[in-house]
Amino acid sequence: MIDKVLEGFCEKHLPPAQYGALTLAYIGDCVYELYVRSHLISDRDHKVNELHKTATKYVCAGAQAALFHRIEGLLTDEELDIFRRGRNTKSQVPKNADMQDYRAATGMEALIGYLYLQGETERMTALLAHIFD
Repeated sequence: MIDKVLEGFCEKHLPPAQYGALTLAYIGDCVYELYVRSHLISDRDHKVNELHKTATKYVCAGAQAALFHRIEGLLTDEELDIFRRGRNTKSQVPKNADMQDYRAATGMEALIGYLYLQGETERMTALLAHIFD
């Protein structure tokens, strides 16, 4: 499914490294949430309310920051640079979020967005698989 969306992307748009960190995080947030939701429905049919409550445990800033710490040692120098670009970008931190967690979550989303736009879906999926280990 993701591969279909990517078809022709590189021909029509900027190279992913040229996008701003928040733009990468914007698309990464969508891809990350789609991954979580797809995983949650993979084993059986659930009630939508149950799915939503479970998904929110994975898509909050704290969970995304924890995911980064689980995969940090697996990242290449290039991937760490993309993460740091996202983490260090100034943005408004929501009142209910810890600043460090929120910044790390933005870095994770930027990394996911970058890998997605690069067409490195296998690498992205391998890293995201650590969520549910």
